[in-house]
Formats: sequence, C-alpha cells, structure tokens
Amino acid sequence: MNSTSVSLQDFLTVSQAAAVLGVATATLRHWDRTGKLSAVRHPINGYRLYRKADLEMLLQQLSRNETHI
Repeated sequence: MNSTSVSLQDFLTVSQAAAVLGVATATLRHWDRTGKLSAVRHPINGYRLYRKADLEMLLQQLSRNETHI
C-alpha cells in the first residue's frame, strides 16, 4: 500500500462521529441529507462513515466561530 491509500481506520461510524461532535446521531444523518457534512458509505454494508479529518475541520471551524461571537 502507498501513503495515499484509504483505511477504514480513517473513518468513524455515525455513533462515534456523533460522540466526537457532541450531537445526536439523527443530527448527523440530517446534516448528511442536507449536505452540511458529507458521509461516505461503507463498501460492504452501505452504512454511513465520516472521515476523521472532516470532523476535525468542522470542530476547528466551530471553535473559530465561537471566538468571534
């Protein structure tokens, strides 16, 4: 494998991502439907997966917005 390969370890399930962000799983599913946070689908079971890097960027954006309020 090369350094650009994707691993399932780079992703979180809906419940794991919800815990990281401090929101309900239904909120994440809503954000996915409305395009606010994109999920990818597990190649075998079709479940939503969220990239850890995307969640980290979202948390950073939220943190920056809180400092400007």
